[in-house]
Amino acid sequence: MTEFLMKPRVDYAFKEIMMDEKARIGFLSAILKLNPEDIKETQMLNTNLRKQSEKEKLGILDVRILMNNNTEIDIEIQLAAMNIWADRALFYLAKMYTEQISAGEDYTVFKKCVSISILDFKLFEHDPEFYSCFHIREDSRHFLYTDKMEFHVLELPKLPKELREDSSDIELWGKFIRAERKEEFDMLAEKNAYIGSAYKHLQIISQDEEKRLEYEAREKAIRDYNQIMLEAKQMGRAEGREEGRAEGREEGRAEGRAEGREEGIERVNKLNTLLINDKRYQDLECSVNNAAFQKQLMLEYGI
Repeated sequence: MTEFLMKPRVDYAFKEIMMDEKARIGFLSAILKLNPEDIKETQMLNTNLRKQSEKEKLGILDVRILMNNNTEIDIEIQLAAMNIWADRALFYLAKMYTEQISAGEDYTVFKKCVSISILDFKLFEHDPEFYSCFHIREDSRHFLYTDKMEFHVLELPKLPKELREDSSDIELWGKFIRAERKEEFDMLAEKNAYIGSAYKHLQIISQDEEKRLEYEAREKAIRDYNQIMLEAKQMGRAEGREEGRAEGREEGRAEGRAEGREEGIERVNKLNTLLINDKRYQDLECSVNNAAFQKQLMLEYGI
């Protein structure tokens, strides 16, 4: 019987792996290009970002780490394509940065904040590279404005199909996160001791019945979400075609269909994005099968 192993790219499994200190240090040193020995301390932090008011949007991070008591790191895993990912990552990082200060404190309290996005889709279609790093720099002379914020993006579909002898540690970690078969994990564990520690921890949590049930519940939620998004997209296309036909009768068939399709899809997609950002998954599911409820939500959001 094949040994059951969780998939590290499922956020629940990755968060559990990051509970292993050696794996945590190995991953951070690879992404941030640090000597592992320079990472003296890592501490897992509460992933809920505080709200300043009831109306303010709540931020919930996947993994939040304090490194060497001077750098806060947010690690996010996103499997489904999201074209507003950069905005979401910026929102989380800015919120993490600003919540460091309290009334009466001066600006010297701010620690460096780092965003690491692990994406199972292509965010930058025009660029072939798997790993990207962004800082805030002057446009023409390229010097740093501040080093207090930086963004790292791993686009898993862009990983090279085959590893080379000189494959970077970032590529090895990318392969580990996307791996599914025992043979893949074994090979990667042999190449990198920190990945070996992550693999051992993955094997332990995969055999824990309670954690396995939580993992499977999370995997089901991801599958349900993907199905909801597919059905919502199909509904958006259908509504767009209907609006296109109606407008076409009044303003010209070709132009009306095109505009109607575009507007219908855009409105539904915008609503879905807002519901996902607000974590209103049940409302999202209901809106797919209930046109009246969907229109009510559009009115609520002013779409």
